[in-house]
Amino acid sequence: MRLSRALQEKQMDVRLRDKLMSEGKLTKKQVEEITKALPDDQTRATLTHEGDRGDSLRNSQ
Repeated sequence: MRLSRALQEKQMDVRLRDKLMSEGKLTKKQVEEITKALPDDQTRATLTHEGDRGDSLRNSQ
């Protein structure tokens, strides 16, 4: 049972997902279904401002 779950989770690894899709072992429809079934973790998200780090590095030099 644990092996099955591990393999299922690996399907969403971008590198493996693309490989499986190119081999015909995973369809675009399956990927969409898996993606839609994922829980919404928006409340746990951390937002950052990409430009902030670069600006502070330039200003410190």
